[in-house]
Amino acid sequence: MLPAEEIGIVLLSLKVAAASVAASLPLAIGAAWLLARRDFPGKTLFDALVHLPLVVPPVVVGYMLLLALGHSGLGPALEKIGIVFAFRWTGAALAAAVMGFPLVVRAVRLAIDAVDPRLEAAARTLGAGPWGAFFTLTLPLAWPGIVTGALLGFARALGEFGATITFVSSIPGETETLPLAIYGAIQVPGGDAQALRLSLLSVLLSLGALVVSEWLVRRHVRARHADA
Repeated sequence: MLPAEEIGIVLLSLKVAAASVAASLPLAIGAAWLLARRDFPGKTLFDALVHLPLVVPPVVVGYMLLLALGHSGLGPALEKIGIVFAFRWTGAALAAAVMGFPLVVRAVRLAIDAVDPRLEAAARTLGAGPWGAFFTLTLPLAWPGIVTGALLGFARALGEFGATITFVSSIPGETETLPLAIYGAIQVPGGDAQALRLSLLSVLLSLGALVVSEWLVRRHVRARHADA
């Protein structure tokens, strides 16, 4: 049985990961659709910006978030309307969302690319508008990729460290997610056992997310074949 402190860390990590996916998924679907279906000036730059968190150090992302949303940036203005990110669990969710965003976009984009544009054109000739064709045709057909992207983002959020600790620090009960707790445990004498338990939990949770993703995709494919 895990100590209450470690159960709290796991629950906080799950909350942060779920919130990060909920916040990033709609934007990721929109960005993926633009990249898959539209040509526009600056598309290459937009694509590069979307994938930038994959190549820059996570600490840089966390520092930029701190500058933009901390007390020297928009933090005080946002705090007046009840939105606080710096040194709160919401900031940990935002950092995780930014770091996982490219993975979600890539998975969704590949799924949208796999949808035949002629089907969308046929839907529009039958009276469906662009939004109608997207919601009734493209989105359902791309659903496996959307699920995969969401669960990849969830698993990535569970492992986020650099941007999180830079932006919101490691505050027990508020921002101390699994990676931060593991790092803290290995810094103190006698913390190896706790670090090992939390590491195993982190691996199991991430592996579970990937297994569920694969199961849902296969189930969706089988259902489509059965309907056909």
